[in-house]
Amino acid sequence: MTEVIRLRMDPLDHPRLPQLIVGLLVVIVVGGIVDLVFDNPDSWISPHVGFEVLLIVASLSLAVYLWRGWVGASRTLAETREALARRKVERDAWHRRAQGFLDGLGGEIDRQFRAWGLTPSESQVALLLIKGLSHKEIAAATSRGERTARQHAVAAYRKASVSGRAELAAFFLEDLMLPPDEGD
Repeated sequence: MTEVIRLRMDPLDHPRLPQLIVGLLVVIVVGGIVDLVFDNPDSWISPHVGFEVLLIVASLSLAVYLWRGWVGASRTLAETREALARRKVERDAWHRRAQGFLDGLGGEIDRQFRAWGLTPSESQVALLLIKGLSHKEIAAATSRGERTARQHAVAAYRKASVSGRAELAAFFLEDLMLPPDEGD
């Protein structure tokens, strides 16, 4: 099963936005320098010249700061996408390996349900109990009433000779063990 994750496109995620903003700031820098040259001030030490130099330096600094930030963010995003792709391959490989075991376990659970004489409805409820669903969740999942789901559960417990959900799950899962650590 392949999943496609779609993220809402943020207006700030436009691929050309960094270039546009930095370009605009560079135009402001060039415009400020051209304005200073055309003004041809008598004295370079004046409030007007100081203000224009301040705007030029601020625009240039902001352009450099933003550009470096976007380059770093792009690099991090690329690394994150690569790591995500590696994890997806790893997850898919694990899923393929585990699927055979899960199919076998499912078949064995079904055989045991038949050996106990569970009806199809009781089997369905029992399986959902093993998966950890509540009676209310089972009722919603099977389009039955909660009372009916509870009655099927009680019938399954009785036929399996177990006292409840925990013993039912333990019947199938208690022998599942993690492999021993090689260091132990």
